[in-house]
Amino acid sequence: MTVTEPIRTSARKVPARRAPRKLSAVPPTPEPAPEQDVWDRRVAGVLSLLRKRLTGEYEVDEFGFDPHLTESAILPLLRPLYRSWFRIEVSGIENLPDQGPALVVANHSGTIAMDAVMLAVAVHDEHPRHRFLRLLGADLVFRERLLGNGELVGVFPEGFKGTGKPFAERYKLQRFGRGGFVSAALRTGTPIVPVSIVGAEEIYPMLGNIRPLARLLGAPYFPVTPTFPWLGPLGLIPLPSKWLIEFGKPIPTTAYADSADDPMVVFNLADQVRETIQQTLYRMLERRPDAFSA
Repeated sequence: MTVTEPIRTSARKVPARRAPRKLSAVPPTPEPAPEQDVWDRRVAGVLSLLRKRLTGEYEVDEFGFDPHLTESAILPLLRPLYRSWFRIEVSGIENLPDQGPALVVANHSGTIAMDAVMLAVAVHDEHPRHRFLRLLGADLVFRERLLGNGELVGVFPEGFKGTGKPFAERYKLQRFGRGGFVSAALRTGTPIVPVSIVGAEEIYPMLGNIRPLARLLGAPYFPVTPTFPWLGPLGLIPLPSKWLIEFGKPIPTTAYADSADDPMVVFNLADQVRETIQQTLYRMLERRPDAFSA
């Protein structure tokens, strides 16, 4: 009797099912660094400027002011000085009107009129409407026309007497001339906004004045500072003093509209503006005891 062996069947191995692979989340696109974003805007501004210059799509008013050139080229060049070098702090910007004219009257100093351009940057960048400050020197007719057009006009009544005074007389206001700025405000019914600037006196401390060289060059003065002319061109780099700019309360002029040619009214109002700025300077200097503090 034959014993039959059991038939062996080969079992087919079923491969183990792998767990489904998890799809890795797509990493979000990183946001550009602030520095990169700033440079992108600068490049875009330069390209826009070049395009408009080549196509003629820009306007210049009767006084030669080009707002597009100012916003695209001039202000970006000045902002590093304004924000990083002088570290300017501004207060009272709400005293400038959102629209309509105002005569902005400020003290003047610093050997080179750096305070004028820094004030223009402050008005544009700090004001909510980003208004332009028009600086036209001593031309009384142009001032009145600009004020009549509703512009902000900046004046520095001390003139060269302010920028050229020795460092020993810093923050002591010089005479305000004949008060022509007051006459312009009275004729147009424009409010006067006194502005006090602390910091510009220290950028080029004027220790002396070489008058023969000034006469030879036809300049109001030839300054001697701690760095100029000893360091040559390097002496033209301003010292990094800490700046404060304060816009005071507007002084109305409508009550004196008929007194634009009255010397006493003009003198008294000019003296009021001067005294307001002087007292504010003293108070601000107490807030900023160190000229080169952070």
